[in-house]
Amino acid sequence: MAEPNEQAVPAHSELPLPDYDHLPAGTLQHRIRTLDLPSLEQLIAYEEAHAGRLLVLNVMRQRREELAAGAEPSGGDPLAATPEAPPAPASGSPVSGATTGPVQNPTTGGDPTNPGQPRGSGHGSTQSRPYGT
Repeated sequence: MAEPNEQAVPAHSELPLPDYDHLPAGTLQHRIRTLDLPSLEQLIAYEEAHAGRLLVLNVMRQRREELAAGAEPSGGDPLAATPEAPPAPASGSPVSGATTGPVQNPTTGGDPTNPGQPRGSGHGSTQSRPYGT
């Protein structure tokens, strides 16, 4: 049996918060503080019909009780850009000729004079020695 204050489930495009489905549950508590009671009721109906996340529903129902008891929505804009979205990446590369490393030639196979070749410590060297020395 439906509750008397239950309303029709709004479409995603009618929700008072943009990208509601992508907001993390921890952020939602702060974002819904900007909503009035009818807007919050829309979100509750949508959440109950779709994801039904208990934590989210509990937070929204608690906020509904606060609004019904006389609390006012905060002054924020519910349509503002989400702070959860990372900023667009900077274009271009910060690497320049002044910040690049030295040019290194590929090592040659087994040339001991090549500075790019690893050297043994002298103990247990793999270089061949004449027998008996």
